[in-house]
Amino acid sequence: MNTTTEFRVRYAETDQMGVVYHANYLVWCEIGRTDFIRELGTPYAELEKENIALAVVDAKLRFHGAARYDDLIRVTTSLKEVRSRMITFDYLIEHAETGSRFVSASTTLASINRDSKPVSLPADLRRKLENALT
Repeated sequence: MNTTTEFRVRYAETDQMGVVYHANYLVWCEIGRTDFIRELGTPYAELEKENIALAVVDAKLRFHGAARYDDLIRVTTSLKEVRSRMITFDYLIEHAETGSRFVSASTTLASINRDSKPVSLPADLRRKLENALT
């Protein structure tokens, strides 16, 4: 399963040269990830009500090109791995109209409670995630 999210680069996401500041790509990964989980039928807000948070414990980004102000961005998100307390997502961030690749990325998230203690993913979510593995 892949999900795709599209949006335009906002001015606030760029530097003085109109190029996207590198840290914003992590925000875009978060957008893709939360959309992915929402498409499974479990909005992130619902997880928080169950005392579950997903904390990024590892992030890898490879930069291929620079996105610029007003580019139409496509974030394609796929699930790479699901374990009892960890989830790994892969992302491809590209220009939605030309297909030019900007970033390929991966994040690993740990399931934690409000006290920042590791906890197992809820069984229902884990089942949905395992069914979505590509």
